[in-house]
Amino acid sequence: MIRPRVPVNPLPTGTVVPLITTAPAPAPADHQQGHASCACQHPASTPVAAPASPAVRLTPTGLAVAVASGIGVVLVVGAVLVSLLLAVAITGASVAVCAVVLRSLLNNPHRR
Repeated sequence: MIRPRVPVNPLPTGTVVPLITTAPAPAPADHQQGHASCACQHPASTPVAAPASPAVRLTPTGLAVAVASGIGVVLVVGAVLVSLLLAVAITGASVAVCAVVLRSLLNNPHRR
């Protein structure tokens, strides 16, 4: 029926492929602006920084939405934490009840 086939790797070719390749060096810039090429080093032109974006401005509606969503997040996180605390309290109480029952069963075997 269905038989697994092990893939056959090709034989090694002997060529080594480097893991890290280096980018080729950039070609020297052509200075053909009406004068002969010179051997002096011209500084690269510095890029002009983009103007900084203005600070975030909220409209009254946007501010109300942000405050309402923050309050909603706080309420949801609070509800989750309270439910986890309640689950731990219930588990602790049930373990305490089991311990009391086992203690009463093990300490008084002659009363039965």
